[in-house]
Amino acid sequence: MNKIDTIKNSDELEFVIFCIESIAAETGRSTEDVYAMLAEKSDILGSYIVPEYDILHTQSREYIVDDIIEVMKERGLEI
Repeated sequence: MNKIDTIKNSDELEFVIFCIESIAAETGRSTEDVYAMLAEKSDILGSYIVPEYDILHTQSREYIVDDIIEVMKERGLEI
């Protein structure tokens, strides 16, 4: 299954875009690079961000970014 297939509606899509853009801004990486890390080099997009949307989207931007970056580090991605 393609990672984008796990997104069920426009709210989840907007949240994924928000996460990618926010992580890019925090780390100084391009949005393309962040997307590749979340969807191609790992399955964080499909196995964490989208499934945990209901919980994550209620948190602050800072919490979301810090949480996802921590998951990225735990899964061996260089930030």
